[in-house]
Amino acid sequence: MSIAVGDKLPDANLLRMGENGPESVSIGEKLAGRKVILFGLPGAYTGTCTTAHVPSFIRTKDDFDAKGVDEIICVSVNDPFVMQAWGESTGAGAAGLTLLGDAASEFTSAIGMDFDAPPVGFIKRSKRYAMYVEDGVVKVLHVEENPGVCEASGGEAMLAEI
Repeated sequence: MSIAVGDKLPDANLLRMGENGPESVSIGEKLAGRKVILFGLPGAYTGTCTTAHVPSFIRTKDDFDAKGVDEIICVSVNDPFVMQAWGESTGAGAAGLTLLGDAASEFTSAIGMDFDAPPVGFIKRSKRYAMYVEDGVVKVLHVEENPGVCEASGGEAMLAEI
């Protein structure tokens, strides 16, 4: 079952690179008492994710800040090493976006956003989505029908909803 507006997101431990290597991040703690944009995508360094999805949130970061959003978090089914390198290569980290790896697809699967596409090597990857979350509760949710498209889940579309 997929997550829906009004649902509380499950807690899960995601990964990021810290000063001493990979470190665990509780998504529940990240969301508690805060307004957060959380967006998921099929994979770091993939076409639409790199050229459209992440850039849409870099472009709109200041507008989200002005609306009181505390943090913009990108979740992908990748390891924290890849997420850090991708954040550097796209400029997402420098722009203030947080990139977290869901290496085993535990969070992605728990919210029903996982999919498989074996012909392109995608197993337990994330559908393309964006959500606005207040104190862990989903207030706005946009899910793309096609993982190769970034329209409803882009920064501009999400910004228009909050």
